[in-house]
Amino acid sequence: MLNRRWLGVLAALTMVLFLATMAMAGGHGEKHAKKVGILLVAFGSSEASAQVSFENIDRKVKQAYPDIPVRWAYTSSIIRDKLAKQGKVLDSPEVALAKMRDEAFTHVAVASLHTIGGAEYHDLRRSVGAFKVMGGFERLILAYPLMATQEDMERVVDAILATIPKERKKDEAVVLMGHGTHHPSNAFYAALMFQLQLKDPNIFVGTVEGYPGLDLIQSMMLEKKIKKAYLVPFMSVAGDHAKNDMAGDEDDSWKSILTKAGFDCVPVLKGTAEFDEFVDIWVDHVGGPLSHF
Repeated sequence: MLNRRWLGVLAALTMVLFLATMAMAGGHGEKHAKKVGILLVAFGSSEASAQVSFENIDRKVKQAYPDIPVRWAYTSSIIRDKLAKQGKVLDSPEVALAKMRDEAFTHVAVASLHTIGGAEYHDLRRSVGAFKVMGGFERLILAYPLMATQEDMERVVDAILATIPKERKKDEAVVLMGHGTHHPSNAFYAALMFQLQLKDPNIFVGTVEGYPGLDLIQSMMLEKKIKKAYLVPFMSVAGDHAKNDMAGDEDDSWKSILTKAGFDCVPVLKGTAEFDEFVDIWVDHVGGPLSHF
């Protein structure tokens, strides 16, 4: 049986196929002037406080490419549904691309604002691939997420070291909370921790839904006799996971579990996209597709 994600993708692609077919039928034989656009695609968030991250990305992309129109889309149907009930309409990537085709964009750089090339990123790849098969754009290229290459990893390590709390002492821990995934790209989290610890052995990377888990991070900190830990989201926004799973007062939050284990916990509610050091990596990735237009 298809899960909710695949049903959503199937429904969206069915609608896109209809729209694209109608658009191409109506414009048969037309030759449009070159029109370049950027589509920024994030998982999304319904948290009002998380919008500062998206606003920072939007500002930096427009500064870097001032003459290119920018559009937005969220991959999460749950987030889009929540926002719709608040009167805020965000398109899926499929609908956003169909609209851009209808607006006569000929060249589009699709920017993944995901952290790793996980399930959401590969769903986006399939959607972009479907548009390539259907035609309608002269060039349509999907950019990398935050971490895709070794160079990206090195830049992310430097960004983390530059943005951890200044008051933190070297014998205190920094625990980064990543989302985690069943996708093979989950291995990026452990690889990131390895490379971070080559420069600072008291920085740890855990995940909510993958490996490494909090239990492993906790045991590593206990072995080092660490007393204090700064809890930091390793996600583009400080949304629901950061506020509840990481910093919440419920018994199963990371803060509660680590406090019970004897650690003095200091949550930091700032997503990676609030810092230019991370956003610059995404912005540079947008330049990859644009350089081929």
